[in-house]
Amino acid sequence: MKTKMFILAAMSFTMVGFAQKNELKAAEKALKGGDAMAAKTALEGVAGMIDGAEAKYQAQYYYVRGKAYSEIAKGGDNTAFAEAVASFKKVVALEEESGKAKYTTDTNQRMAVITGDLVNSAIEDNGKKEFESAANKLYMGYQLSPKDTIYLYYAASSAVNGAHYEQALGYYNELQKLGYNGSEELFKATNIESGEVETMDKTTRDLYVKAGTHKDPLDEKTESKSAEIVKNIALIYGQLGQDDKALEAYAVARANNPDDVNLILQEANLHYKLGDKEKFKTLMAKASAMEPDNADLLYNIGVINMEQGNIEEARAAYRKALEANPNYTNAQLNLSTTYVNEGNSLIDEMNTLGNSRSDAAKYDALKQKKDDLFAQGAQILEDALKLNPDNQGVLSQLKNIYGAMGDNDNFMRIKKLLGE
Repeated sequence: MKTKMFILAAMSFTMVGFAQKNELKAAEKALKGGDAMAAKTALEGVAGMIDGAEAKYQAQYYYVRGKAYSEIAKGGDNTAFAEAVASFKKVVALEEESGKAKYTTDTNQRMAVITGDLVNSAIEDNGKKEFESAANKLYMGYQLSPKDTIYLYYAASSAVNGAHYEQALGYYNELQKLGYNGSEELFKATNIESGEVETMDKTTRDLYVKAGTHKDPLDEKTESKSAEIVKNIALIYGQLGQDDKALEAYAVARANNPDDVNLILQEANLHYKLGDKEKFKTLMAKASAMEPDNADLLYNIGVINMEQGNIEEARAAYRKALEANPNYTNAQLNLSTTYVNEGNSLIDEMNTLGNSRSDAAKYDALKQKKDDLFAQGAQILEDALKLNPDNQGVLSQLKNIYGAMGDNDNFMRIKKLLGE
């Protein structure tokens, strides 16, 4: 009885091996005929028994499966990339373990091709704003070719563009662990015929210069991306509401890049969000001292002073912003608003006065002061219209001021300019 059972088991094993061979042959035949889906179907027929097969059959199975899914991916099924990559990696691992490298060389070549296909497909996805798909493909490209850390960097950038912040954070943290710098050496020379500066590899550049078709060889090194990565990590922590981690990241980033004004600005904005307006003001002032002609910086200093009730400081900041950029509409509007708000604050006091002679005199004085403030606010916007006569925001605010002043002539003039 034991002997019969042994014979049946042997026969069963033979039948399984026979089925594997047939299905694998059918899959390869389908691939040769250009029918990747038929190959996939044939492989599915043997998938359940492949783990118990001989190593050579397992390697063959995953090799054929990788080829099938590669073709399916080329046909437009983006989900097939991951299956192809996983299959080819399995081939290499199996043959490394067995010591027999029948498919490894061709598999590595095919993985290099897939890497190129993934990157090209990711570029298309980015163009279509399909950022998550692009990030996933670029990350797969990096996994296939770990030496090309630039793919991991671009994967993070795609994830950020799609607002997939946790995904991007994972990629950026991985870049940091790798010590990624991102700086590249560029080899340039001027094409004598066209006059254009061209970038190429060093060997080609040197040959062209020697041949006389190019001149003025130049070696350039691009800036390190380390600061950008640290800054983005801090920004993402802030976006995710992990403010303590964001502040820690800014501390590291600023220690490494003390002259980066944008880092100071971003940290200042985080302090503002957290309610620490004094720290915000301190950092904004520091940034402004570093770039005294930066209109955006000056405008933001004006905003925070305005919110804190420091009217004269706000006005000074807005005026400096307008000196740096006379067409800064928001600075013009906010500067005007400081006068309107101050004028409006007098109305409450006017309404509390009685009918006595002294109160009447005080009322008239306050009304005159209010009107003068409104007139100053209006004049700022009239000056703004000289530079930008069609600005709807300026026109609308100016109409409101003249309406509040009771200046009907100017009110109707502005309404006409608004097309009302």
